[in-house]
Amino acid sequence: MQIFKNLFSKPLSIKLKVTSPNGFHLRPTARFTTLAKSFECDIKAKFKHKTVDAKKVNSLLSLSLEKNDTFSLIARGKEAQKALMRLQALFETLMQEDRETEQIKKEHSCYEGEILEGEIIAKGVAISPASVYKTERIQHESTLNFQDAVDKSIKALEERYETQKKSNNAEIYLAQKALLSTLAEKCNSLEALEHMIAEESATLKKTKHSAKISDYQDILQQVKTALGLEIKMHFDQGDFILLADDLLPSEIALLSKTRIQGVILKETAINSHTAILLRASGIPSLIADTSQIPLSSKIILDTYAGVAVLHPSSNDIHKATLLQKQHKKAKEDAASRRFEPASTIRGKTVKVYANVGDLLSAKIAKEEGAEGIGLLRSEFLFTSTKPSLESQIKAYREIFDTFEEVTVRTLDVGGDKTLPYINIPLEKNPFLGIRGVRLLKTHPKILAEQLHAIFLAAQGKKVKVMFPMISTVEEFRQAKSFAKEVAQKHNIEIGQIDFGIMIEVPSTLFLIPAFNEAVDFYSIGSNDLAQYLFAIERTHPLLKIDALSPVIFFALESVVKQATKPVSICGELAADSDAIERLVNLGFHTLSVNPKSVAQTKEIIRHV
Repeated sequence: MQIFKNLFSKPLSIKLKVTSPNGFHLRPTARFTTLAKSFECDIKAKFKHKTVDAKKVNSLLSLSLEKNDTFSLIARGKEAQKALMRLQALFETLMQEDRETEQIKKEHSCYEGEILEGEIIAKGVAISPASVYKTERIQHESTLNFQDAVDKSIKALEERYETQKKSNNAEIYLAQKALLSTLAEKCNSLEALEHMIAEESATLKKTKHSAKISDYQDILQQVKTALGLEIKMHFDQGDFILLADDLLPSEIALLSKTRIQGVILKETAINSHTAILLRASGIPSLIADTSQIPLSSKIILDTYAGVAVLHPSSNDIHKATLLQKQHKKAKEDAASRRFEPASTIRGKTVKVYANVGDLLSAKIAKEEGAEGIGLLRSEFLFTSTKPSLESQIKAYREIFDTFEEVTVRTLDVGGDKTLPYINIPLEKNPFLGIRGVRLLKTHPKILAEQLHAIFLAAQGKKVKVMFPMISTVEEFRQAKSFAKEVAQKHNIEIGQIDFGIMIEVPSTLFLIPAFNEAVDFYSIGSNDLAQYLFAIERTHPLLKIDALSPVIFFALESVVKQATKPVSICGELAADSDAIERLVNLGFHTLSVNPKSVAQTKEIIRHV
């Protein structure tokens, strides 16, 4: 994407392509518009024949941008060029971070009762009567006017974010806040807000963003509540499985105060905020046609198999009860043993580290039982503005203090990751161009400052420095020499620091004996390695890579057999429940996974 320079008085524009499988939905849109509002210029987004204000959440959402859609961002005014550069960088980061909510694999099941199949939201087993909730509308006296009610609702969303910001779901509330703020700018009454939300919801219907209609309804309900209209939800007093067309995100918190055992929704989607919060709550949940389920009758909800069993037999109840107990015990055991080492049945100990991007994720990894950081993605510091040396030192030091062992990857941008202040010439195939360690050829000062910060923060710590996108032994030697020169220039002792490489470029597979003489360790980045082995871009909309292909395991086995230095794996494959046993049997002694996958990965290893 290239910014077309023009005269100051004329508009500047760039084209942005939606690569996220979820489209340009509410949460990334809210972050995008928040940044857009900070610039002194007019910013529009144009898609097909529609042009909207890019500083307004609801306007951008109305474009219904889905994967592979390309839209124009047009800026005019004092900070037009700066705005486009910053917004382009943020947009590409948002697209990369926004992972697809994958359909959960169904386990085999065999029940005697009538089966209703559905799409899994959250795994679990529930055995209880099916029930619906009733609502009661209570109008309380309120002294607030409409604007006061909006302000109160915005403050409540901010407070909800603050209380839950350690979770991965807290951004939902910031997104709702941004949406409400934008809508309220054009409304001066509750009736006007209701009318606007009805119009916006109609625009979203039958698009991939239809699941976001519940967010519109949710913020409307919050404003109504602030104006004194309480809508009470009444649930059964005993155990129950809730049937509903949909639920508002804010209503999920109410379920924790009931004896709910499971949820079956008719009209939501697995990537809706309601579904995200249900998964976070751990309530077994399914998307299915609730009209077929008899009320007040005991049913089985088996979301491991993705089914509801209507009119279950006594054998079905017995089978589901055993399954419920087994999974509950397995989950409790994994959580209670998360701080214990992971050893196989034969006594082989495998270290489970975490892949992190900032201090918060490092702290979460610690609490989840990680034994170290196997991959610190240093890009977290290099966002829309270049970080100072002091801010880098502080950030690294705080993260290094959380664990005894930390492996930090030097700045890995290029390909699908760009930064506004790193001007990489437009390349026909950026995945085969300036990426990772190749920045030494174009931006040595940025890498020198980063290494300087790492070395100062690492004093007295066991830290490993890893270079990405290494393709030859000479390339590694040059990078290590560059690092040593930085240390010497600033008179820093780095004898305690190990230097290694990410194995992700296929050429390294043929050079392991030579690399053994140069590196201190290896870490396999299975995501990029698979991308280059199959010549399929990992963001490609149509072509997909089989993560469990024999080709990948043949490559991994080749590395492990030839390497005389420690080898770990830090790609998504390391946390794949279908791959862990094979990785351990191949000889891997260290797996580095997402923080939330640590306990489960350890438990799988214990059964190998």
